[in-house]
Amino acid sequence: MLCNQAQGAYMAVLREDFGWSRGALSGALALSRIESGMLGPVEGWLLDRYGPRRVMIGGIALMGAAMILFSFTSSLGMFYVTYFLVALGATLGGFLSITVALVNWFSRHRSKAMAIAQMGFAASGFIVPITIASMERFGWQATAFGSGILIWTLGIPLAFMIRNRPDQHGETPDGIPFGSSATGTVGGHGAHGSRFAVAADGSEDFTTKQALRTGAFWYISLGHAAALLIVSAVMAHALIHLTENLGYSLATAGLVLPALTFWQIVGQLSGGFLGDRFDKRIIATVCMAMHCVGILSLAFAVNVGMVMAFAFLHGWAWGARGPLMQAIRADYFGTASFGKIMGVSSLIVAFGSSAGPLIAGFLADRTGNYQMGFTVLAVLAGLGSVFFLLAKKPPPPTRTDTALATIAAPGGPSEVSTAGAR
Repeated sequence: MLCNQAQGAYMAVLREDFGWSRGALSGALALSRIESGMLGPVEGWLLDRYGPRRVMIGGIALMGAAMILFSFTSSLGMFYVTYFLVALGATLGGFLSITVALVNWFSRHRSKAMAIAQMGFAASGFIVPITIASMERFGWQATAFGSGILIWTLGIPLAFMIRNRPDQHGETPDGIPFGSSATGTVGGHGAHGSRFAVAADGSEDFTTKQALRTGAFWYISLGHAAALLIVSAVMAHALIHLTENLGYSLATAGLVLPALTFWQIVGQLSGGFLGDRFDKRIIATVCMAMHCVGILSLAFAVNVGMVMAFAFLHGWAWGARGPLMQAIRADYFGTASFGKIMGVSSLIVAFGSSAGPLIAGFLADRTGNYQMGFTVLAVLAGLGSVFFLLAKKPPPPTRTDTALATIAAPGGPSEVSTAGAR
């Protein structure tokens, strides 16, 4: 996640060193987001089939190597290639892999678990000033090379600690004892389980095809895509806007990111607890409105107060909404095919994360500032609020072969595993 948080700083120094346009730099980000979306279904299958640990180890190894290669960038074409490889490694070794593990291990406390995990992603924002200081002292090439080594030495050992599903280790979701009514569903997937999960009411977790036939799948995906229009544009262009349009130095502008990170962590903590108690889609709707107002505050900022208002509104909304995006899908569709469902959804979400930097960069190159581009993104974020309001929970599918529901007892055949209550 540090690579994502620091990408704005790298774009600022690359623009200064090579004179590349905002649109050209944004193209690399868009390419990486498209790659992430296209890879989603494949990654989802890999995660459901082999588990997060193996996928993460491979992804982190690739990301570290790509960062080292990126440190030798001397042309726009090489930048595109290395950035693509960094993004590919980050996709395999990061967010979705961790999410799949978490939704398998938590049910009643899923939102809080996602929020606590994403605090680690957010905390990387505190390291951005250190990254910028390293760039100013040692150069961006040495900083990128050192980041690749750091990714290897820290990331790979941590990935070995990941465990896929609780039933494979004699555990249950949330640590609830076997036989408790709170354990709700049983089921499994991948090499160690069957492709279904049977709930106490006789229903089952959604398959990927069943999820695709619901309106909720599409509304959540479109709302999530609208949110990432803002998130990806801010990550790519906020520092350039602060330095070129508002006149801050790179070191001073970099201090805005820790403020944003602080409010993001506050949002994650509060959003995680609120999401386990209240309607997640309503919380997401409110967050989209905050994204909208926040990006407008940044676009038309005339003083530090407006910049700090952006950091609060965007940071809190990003933090509170982020954990809910995965938790609401697991709540609606179950965990048996969660990796594949998230993978297909990422195809839609990728349009938002790739279009955000392109829209902002394209309009900034033509108008000379980011006001028009950020305003367009704010309007689209408002539309995302509507999508979340429409994303009501679908009724669960019902098994036609209800006899399979009887193999739910602990200690039964190894093909059936505990999957957690919805």
